[in-house]
Amino acid sequence: MFVLFCRIFQFIFNFAARVLPWRKAIPIEGKGSISKIPELLREQKVKKPMLVTDNGLVKAGIAQRIIDVLAKAQFAYLVYTDVEPNPSVNTVNKIQKLYIEQNCDGIIALGGGSSMDAAKGAAARVVKPGKSVNQLGGLLKVLKKLPPFIAVPTTAGTGSETTIAALITDTDTRHKYAIMDLSLIPRYAVLDPDLTTGLPPSITAATGMDALTHAVEAYLCWTYNTKESIQFALDAVKIIFANLENVYKDGNNIEARQAMLLASYKAGFAFTRAGVGNIHAIAHTLGGLYNTPHGLANAVILPKVLEDYGKKVHKKLARLAETAELVPADTSKTNAEKARIFIDTIYAMNERMGIPKGFDCIKDEDIPKMIKWAKKESNPIYPVPVIFNSERFNKNIKSVMLG
Repeated sequence: MFVLFCRIFQFIFNFAARVLPWRKAIPIEGKGSISKIPELLREQKVKKPMLVTDNGLVKAGIAQRIIDVLAKAQFAYLVYTDVEPNPSVNTVNKIQKLYIEQNCDGIIALGGGSSMDAAKGAAARVVKPGKSVNQLGGLLKVLKKLPPFIAVPTTAGTGSETTIAALITDTDTRHKYAIMDLSLIPRYAVLDPDLTTGLPPSITAATGMDALTHAVEAYLCWTYNTKESIQFALDAVKIIFANLENVYKDGNNIEARQAMLLASYKAGFAFTRAGVGNIHAIAHTLGGLYNTPHGLANAVILPKVLEDYGKKVHKKLARLAETAELVPADTSKTNAEKARIFIDTIYAMNERMGIPKGFDCIKDEDIPKMIKWAKKESNPIYPVPVIFNSERFNKNIKSVMLG
C-alpha cells in the first residue's frame, strides 16, 4: 500500500509541478567570464555584493580574482570566507547576520556545493528572517524572491549553480536539512574554466561523478521529467564520459574543463526539474553523519544502487550506454547486457580515478538512523524507478561499508 501511495503522490505532484514558474540560471560561459560580474551586478542594481566562499579558495588565490574584479569596477563589497564542507546552520546564520548588518544587497557564491548551499540558505533567511533553517527545510517554504544572486562554480559537479536546493547540516543532530524552493535558483551562473584548472585530480574525479549521478538519477525518474530535462540529462552523460578522465589526467585542458562545467550545469538543471533518488538519499546521510564529501559518496553509491534496481532500469541504462558511446545503438546486445556495460564502466572509471569501493567510517549503530533519514528524504517525493523500503536501504548502505 505504501508503494501505491508514493506512486499516486508522484503522479499528482507531476501535474502540480508543471504549473510552477520554472526557470534556468542564465549561463555566462568562457575563459575569463568572471570579468562580466560587475556588468551583471549593475544590471541588477546591486551596489554592495557579499562574496561567500571558503578558506581553501582564499589560499588558492581564486577568491582574490573575484575581489580584484570587484575592486577594479569600484564596487563596495563584503567577503565571508569561513564556509565549511557540508555547511552548518550556524554558518548560514552568521552569513545572514553579516549581510543585514553591513547593508549588502546582492550575493556572489564562489566555490563548490558547500559555498553555494550556505549562500542560498543565508539568502533564504534574509528574505524570511523570522524562519529558522529547520523551518525553511522542505519543499516551497521560502516563496519569496531572493536578493540578486550570482553563482560562480569552481568545481564541475554539484550543479548548485542551477538548482532549487540548499543542503544545510544541524551541528547537534548531524541531520541535513534540504531547503528546496524555486526562488533558490541563482539568477546567473558564471562558468569560467580558468577557476577549475587548479583542482586536485581527486576533487575533479569526485565532482565529475557527482554530475554523472545527477544526470543518471534525473534520467531514471519515471515522472516529473520534461523533454528538455531528458535531453539535458542525455547531453550531460555524453559530455562526462567524453571529458571527465581527460581533465582528471590533465587539469589544464581548458576545453575539457569548459565541457565539464557545461555538463554540470545541464545535469543540475535536469535533476532540478526531474528529481534525484535513492543514491542521493543515502549519500546525504554520509555527509551529515561523517562529513563525507557529497560527490565522493555519490560516486561510490551510484553503481551499487543501479545494480540493485535490476531490470526496472535496463532499458534506460541501455539508452545511456548508447548515448555515452559505450556500445553502438545497432548492436545485437540485449538491454540487460548494455545496462551491465554501463554499470561496469562506472566501476572501472571509479577505479582508474582512485575513488574507493566503499567507506570504513560507517558504524553499525548508525545504520538505523541512516535508514530512517534516507527513507524520509526519498519517500514519497522522489520518483525513483524502485521505491526502497528499510530492507533495501539497509542492503545498499551495507554494500558500501568497508571492514
